[in-house]
Amino acid sequence: MITKAIAEDIYNLNILINSAYRGETSKKGWTTEANLLEGSRTDAAELAEILENPKNTLLKYTEQGVIIGTVLLIEKESQLYLGMLTVSPELQNSGLGKKLLHAAENHALSLGLNSIVMTVISVREELIAWYERQGYMDTGAREAFPSIHSEGIIGNQVLEFVVLEKSIQSL
Repeated sequence: MITKAIAEDIYNLNILINSAYRGETSKKGWTTEANLLEGSRTDAAELAEILENPKNTLLKYTEQGVIIGTVLLIEKESQLYLGMLTVSPELQNSGLGKKLLHAAENHALSLGLNSIVMTVISVREELIAWYERQGYMDTGAREAFPSIHSEGIIGNQVLEFVVLEKSIQSL
């Protein structure tokens, strides 16, 4: 079941998101950033801030009372920004990510928005290809990787974000 996350979910969301992006547990899935970045992907304070902002919607995918997926949606003028798409590493490749993307599209349409935009680290070619198979297109735009996270970069590779966008119509 996909519903809106609430403050009481922060602890479990924090564990899920960090387990899917960083550290050893993330290596059980194919969307890990553990070979690129050290440290946490998020923390409880950031999640609380996200939930407090009325422009943000954090959807959670729950099965048998356990949060197994999430996606952050941010209203930005005429577009919906999608971030932090997360599926538990053990459940990746099961279709949950597609279900969360579909929920994001429905949310955009409910807000009267017909475009979803996101950023993906440029070296994550397999992930970019997955989004492209879901209808997202590389806009050609690039954004700098935040310098506040540069101390967590593993190795000496230069990271930047690829901007992807999908136009959506009534589903």
